[in-house]
Amino acid sequence: MTRRAAGLLSCTAAVALALMVVSLQVGGQQKAPAAPPAGSGPRPAAKAPAVTPYELAAMSYAQRFAVLCAPCHGANGRIETPLTPVLAGQPSLYVITQLFLFREGRRSNEAMTAVARTLTDDDLRGFSEFIGTLPPVTPPPPATPPDPIRMARGQALAEQHRCVFCHGAGLGGGQQVPCIGGQHEDYLQASLRGFHSGSRPGYTQAMTEAVSQIPPEDLDTLAYYVAQFRGPAAALTGK
Repeated sequence: MTRRAAGLLSCTAAVALALMVVSLQVGGQQKAPAAPPAGSGPRPAAKAPAVTPYELAAMSYAQRFAVLCAPCHGANGRIETPLTPVLAGQPSLYVITQLFLFREGRRSNEAMTAVARTLTDDDLRGFSEFIGTLPPVTPPPPATPPDPIRMARGQALAEQHRCVFCHGAGLGGGQQVPCIGGQHEDYLQASLRGFHSGSRPGYTQAMTEAVSQIPPEDLDTLAYYVAQFRGPAAALTGK
């Protein structure tokens, strides 16, 4: 099993465990969740607290985040699991839009759909407002120094296609525009490919229109550059 597949399976198992524990209150009696089947991949590092649906409803959204979101996304909004986006530093308006798209089936992801379809409109607001308070988390240093040739090409692409016009000179986003600087490379690759093919929906068609102008062979280079981007000191210009 590849690291990517193991990570995805672990995350899905974590969500399933959290939802199972939350739903096990019947007549005041709570059952213990069954162990994941053998060979289903590594167990999640963070186990969901045993809470009833009534207790969950009474929790703050910070506490509910710890139960439903942290097993996949990390307690501080960043975890090094393949294809799992960084939530730390994301604007609340962007988050609520994505939660809505998952809940309504317009974005597809097994783990996220399982969680989002249980959320009310108030939950969408509550979770997004809490996530919007999570400060950015500095990514861990790369295992090897960034390739200067790929970085130069990636920066040229970012400037040519005017990423800063929406995402800002520091790629930190704002309002309904996500923070992308330092986001996981594999998640950026998947997102760019989805926008390029038209399979990834957005709040508007802005990303689809922008990415459709980028040659497919350049998408991974742009993702590589953005993932290695480290804030205002490396600020871009919009040529």
